[in-house]
Amino acid sequence: MTQPSQSHYYAHDLEAMSAAGNYHRWILEEFAPFLGNRVVEVGAGSGAFSELLLGQSIQSLAAFEPSDNLFPTLAANLGGDRRARAFHAILEDRVEEIRGQCDCVLYVNVLEHVEDAPRELELVQTALVAGGHVCIFVPALTWLYSELDRKLGHFRRYHRAPLRQVVEHAGFEIIKLKYFDLPGILPWYLAFTLLRGSFSRGKVSLYDRLIVPLARSVERRWPPPVGKNLLCVARKPPVGTPPNEQ
Repeated sequence: MTQPSQSHYYAHDLEAMSAAGNYHRWILEEFAPFLGNRVVEVGAGSGAFSELLLGQSIQSLAAFEPSDNLFPTLAANLGGDRRARAFHAILEDRVEEIRGQCDCVLYVNVLEHVEDAPRELELVQTALVAGGHVCIFVPALTWLYSELDRKLGHFRRYHRAPLRQVVEHAGFEIIKLKYFDLPGILPWYLAFTLLRGSFSRGKVSLYDRLIVPLARSVERRWPPPVGKNLLCVARKPPVGTPPNEQ
């Protein structure tokens, strides 16, 4: 299973995205009802989203990060909370230790880095309790794939149907699957797909302050027909309960 590269592009991207506090809180708002008590975050990076998770009423957080250059920061950021533990590993390395013990497994801008996504979701099935949830946030729209995506180690961007297929094929039932961040399509296309630019903390912060609060308010009421990202929540069926037809 291929995981995120150790390149400086990935680290730079995560450092810039640490300025996206409103954006991360928007994602968390969608996932919060499904966290349960025992949470796993795969590809936690430097821990920006992990710290938001620890602001929720959870009992434990296992944060996995394979990158040599990001793990020390993650471990330092989580070291002050006794509920949190950082693992310098991929999920496959430690999945047997947490078999059937997790209420929720999260992939926030991570599944696109995993070459064999179906196999990864099979591992999630192993880690989750019956009735547990997987929460997935990925880049959307294949025609937005850019040089930046390639440098960041993205194997793909998703459309709704292919993401649904890979999640359901792994044995999950879809609870929520929707596009996210309609206004972000044009800036991404112009800055990264067309002009082949790169992230900067200033650009991320500007978008986060000016656009995200309005987009969050509008999309909460009217889910967009398309968006820069896709958000998915799916459930491992309870024991003896067949998945609902979607």
